Amino acid sequence: MYRNHIFPRFAEPIPNITVSVGRDALLACVVDNLKGYKVAWVRVDTQTILSIHHNVITQNPRITLSYNDHRSWYLQIKEVEESDRGWYMCQINTDPMRSRKGYLQVVVPPTILEQYTSNDMVVREGSNVTLNCKAKGYPEPYIMWRREDGSEMSIGGENVAVVDGEVLSIVKVSRLHMAAYLCVASNGVPPSVSKKLELRVQFPPMLSIPNQLEGAYAGQDVTLECHTEAYPASINYWTTDRGDMIISGDKFETLSISNGYSKYMKLKIRSVGAKDFGSYRCVAKNSLGETDGLIKLDEIPAPTTPMTTEVYQLNRSRTKNRKKYDFVTTDGDYGVEEWRDNNDYNGEFSLPSRGPPPIRHPPAYYNASHTHTLASTQSVFLVILTLIVCAMNLPQRRR
Repeated sequence: MYRNHIFPRFAEPIPNITVSVGRDALLACVVDNLKGYKVAWVRVDTQTILSIHHNVITQNPRITLSYNDHRSWYLQIKEVEESDRGWYMCQINTDPMRSRKGYLQVVVPPTILEQYTSNDMVVREGSNVTLNCKAKGYPEPYIMWRREDGSEMSIGGENVAVVDGEVLSIVKVSRLHMAAYLCVASNGVPPSVSKKLELRVQFPPMLSIPNQLEGAYAGQDVTLECHTEAYPASINYWTTDRGDMIISGDKFETLSISNGYSKYMKLKIRSVGAKDFGSYRCVAKNSLGETDGLIKLDEIPAPTTPMTTEVYQLNRSRTKNRKKYDFVTTDGDYGVEEWRDNNDYNGEFSLPSRGPPPIRHPPAYYNASHTHTLASTQSVFLVILTLIVCAMNLPQRRR
């Protein structure tokens, strides 16, 4: 019947398409010069006829058919499932039959399999730990482990940022491994997924003391420090050398700052008095044990009172016409000043830049110094006068 007519032909190939599970897929078959021939859609792997020309044959309610100008024929699959993955064929009932086929790829984002994945763990320090993570998806997901805070992990004697694979093994776990870990699964299909689990490492309290011997003078405020580590978190407190627990109040102030499994203990003693000198103990306890450390507080001499501003101004006004100078303090009960040339003097005087401040002089020091200066001048004058008199009494030599 159609022997003398031009046969229909496919205007373009049926493209392969990739769709995420749950999305809609659209397969297009474009035919030129179809005329009285008919188009059918067939599922290749099952040899199932899905549609013939304008009619949908399959009982699958997710499959529909649409067409345009008797040229473009569209097979629509709504809410694609993994079972829809495969080859689809567009046929024309010519003799022989003509056909084109395209592949529908259904990809599935990864999902963590909870029943095969580790949960939060609490282990003793020094034991071996194995963390497992499994995931499914299409393509098969790639799994890696990393720390949530981005820090490197010590695995097998090496520091690494990421460990590939479903299993993370830690030999002789330490407190440094205590962290939140992420199992991350990805396969190129968004979104990637992850599961967080906490690894807690138990160990008895340990402590360190920055300064086991502290010094303070009467009336001074002093702070004692003690650093502890423990998990589970320890109970921390201070005691006196008699074993009495110290409570914050007007005299004492206790402070504890936590940072993970570490605690920084501080004991502030206000206005130290004679009865406050002695030993203080910091104590840390948890369910695995306890430890303590001793800090001794000794009395030291109070610092010497620095020269007052008024005395300094008086001293400077008396010496402003002298040569360039600086202070030199000698040892003894009281400081003694001497004047010394200083070539780098720039016209300014700064006590802090010239070394330790001068020792405070006793009252009437400046009067005594002034009297000493006058006596020295008079002595020099008498010596000179005596030399002149002697010279006048010497007999003159004749020429």
